[in-house]
Amino acid sequence: MKLTEQEWRDRLTDEEFRVCRQQGTERPYTGTLLNNKESGDYHCTCCNAVLFTSDDKFDSGCGWPSFKAQSSNKNVEYRPDNSLGMQRTEIVCKHCEAHLGHVFEDGPLPTGQRYCVNSVSVKFEKV
Repeated sequence: MKLTEQEWRDRLTDEEFRVCRQQGTERPYTGTLLNNKESGDYHCTCCNAVLFTSDDKFDSGCGWPSFKAQSSNKNVEYRPDNSLGMQRTEIVCKHCEAHLGHVFEDGPLPTGQRYCVNSVSVKFEKV
């Protein structure tokens, strides 16, 4: 999904645009989905692709919603991120390139991964 910067600005809130289109980060422990325990799917805020499910959500204590795996439809891509003097792996939506957060290798088994996601980057839909 390719839109111009102005089209994204018109479609998203200021905070959604800052995080999803400008690789921003919401402050820890402020996201609306951090403590969500309901069953459902987490969709991309920008294009509505399913990215994560509640079955893979866990409390990592890091201040952002965390998932041990992406959804089975593999809508999350990985990119190197060497900003802020660190080597990290950025995660983005495969369809619209929205910034979601980062993935780390300190998650629970069996994947060992922790997808650390900005709440504003995803919308929750109950199933």
